[in-house]
Amino acid sequence: MNTILYADQLCVKIATSRTEAGICAAEDIASCLRSLQDSQEEINVIFAAAPSQNEMLSALVSLPDIRWDKINAFHMDEYIGLPQDAPQSFGRYLREHLFDKVPFRAVYTIQDETETPEQTIERYSALLRAHPVDVVCLGIGENGHIAFNDPPVADFHDLVPMKIVQLDPVCRTQQVHDGCFASLDDVPQYALTLTIPALCRAAHMFCTVPAATKAQAVYDTIHQPINERVPATILRTHPHAVLYCDPDSASLL
Repeated sequence: MNTILYADQLCVKIATSRTEAGICAAEDIASCLRSLQDSQEEINVIFAAAPSQNEMLSALVSLPDIRWDKINAFHMDEYIGLPQDAPQSFGRYLREHLFDKVPFRAVYTIQDETETPEQTIERYSALLRAHPVDVVCLGIGENGHIAFNDPPVADFHDLVPMKIVQLDPVCRTQQVHDGCFASLDDVPQYALTLTIPALCRAAHMFCTVPAATKAQAVYDTIHQPINERVPATILRTHPHAVLYCDPDSASLL
């Protein structure tokens, strides 16, 4: 049984386990997609790439009656300078956990080794303008970031859909905690990220945040003032956003 509470407009669902949190998120996402596919020829969805999404994605690809052939898939951030086949590449993560598992209408990845970061921004921004986002499936970082909008660079009023950012030490350390890199020195210092306005334009936002390492970020998201010092607080202003926690991530609530 989920516990449900609200923080401003944000619905918070606390599941009995990490697995159940992922399943609950997947079922809600699937229900949303089924509703949209009845009224739209195309659905545009942005996905996060992180271990926090493992259980949700595993459940989502197994659920019935989703018209994947109507869905255009995007992702929200990527390191600068990593090869496309690097184990830590977010594009690779999503190919392994999602993109190669179901028959999407189209998959648009950020990384292209033939481009400069500025060229990637131009290309991906044009794609996002041509495919207005319907659904965002995201997480929250240990520093409260969404995508790679860390507190030092987060801007609720960004005028562009994508930008280059320098990752802050908490964010880079999280990548070590998640087992993605052996040491802090291995973590890239720069990345491309969709901006907060680009994410929040989605009609629906589903945010899956398990694990004890996220407990403070979840608490701050719900209780701190809405501002860029805790970027995820912006979720409390969205009319159709849901946050999915397990007992560990909800332990401070």
